[in-house]
Amino acid sequence: MSKRMWMAAAGALALLTTGLTASPAAAATHLNCHTFVHENDRDLGIASCSNPTGGTWIFRAVVVCGRAPDVVGEWVRLTPGASGQSQGYCGGIFTSGVGAVGVDERPA
Repeated sequence: MSKRMWMAAAGALALLTTGLTASPAAAATHLNCHTFVHENDRDLGIASCSNPTGGTWIFRAVVVCGRAPDVVGEWVRLTPGASGQSQGYCGGIFTSGVGAVGVDERPA
C-alpha cells in the first residue's frame, strides 16, 4: 500500500470513528432531559425531561436493547414548566440489557 493510500485509509477511519462517538445522554434539543438505566433493573431505560420552553412538547424514551429489538416508551406530554418520565423495557431471552437511552421529542 502506498503512503498516499495509507493516509487516505487512516483519514477515512478517523472520520468513521469520529462519527461513532457517543453523543450526550439525551439528544433532546428543546427539552432538558436526563437518560439512565434503572439502578436495580438493567433492562429498564428511562428518560426524564422537563420543559423550559413556552410551548407544549411531547417526548418518549428510545431504548437500545443490545441483541433484542429496540423499544420506545410511551409519549409524555409536557406543558411549559412541566416535567415527566418515559421508559422502555428490554425483554425477551435475547436481551443483553439496555445499551443506550435517547429521547424523541416533538412539538405537541
